Amino acid sequence: MTRTLVRGALAAVLLMPAVASAQSKLPYVPVVTPNGKSLPFVMDRGVKVFHLVAEPVKRELAPGMVINAWGYNGQTPGPTIEAVEGDRVRILVTNHLPEDTSVHWHGVLLPNGMDGVQGLNQPHINPGETFAYEFTLRQSGTQMYHPHADETLQMLSSAGKTGYRPPK
Repeated sequence: MTRTLVRGALAAVLLMPAVASAQSKLPYVPVVTPNGKSLPFVMDRGVKVFHLVAEPVKRELAPGMVINAWGYNGQTPGPTIEAVEGDRVRILVTNHLPEDTSVHWHGVLLPNGMDGVQGLNQPHINPGETFAYEFTLRQSGTQMYHPHADETLQMLSSAGKTGYRPPK
């Protein structure tokens, strides 16, 4: 497992120049996420690198009904992560929450140490820290991701969706 102490804003700035180039060469038609967005990525020596930021967000559920929630990259549910079966992915998760967190990739076949259950198969992602999840996608389908830390608070407000397509 790789554990990196990288500030989220710095990592995001370093990744941005290559995002447009990587996104323009997709081997599929990107999914449309209603009321949301897909998470951009950059290519790093054959690995798709995504960056999730766990953070407090405001969400308008209905006109004038705004709630405080926890989400990813400024939204809840979190952004859609798209990749193709066989892709090697690295998902950098930076914690801007006031407590520990982790990310569990629900339904994704991956190495046990990347499963996101803090205290069982990975260390906590402390506030201000970044954890690198890295694995090769071995199936296609639609799965979800969510924290496995203080589930009663974090899981209800910050789940996101992942879409993995079969290879052509």
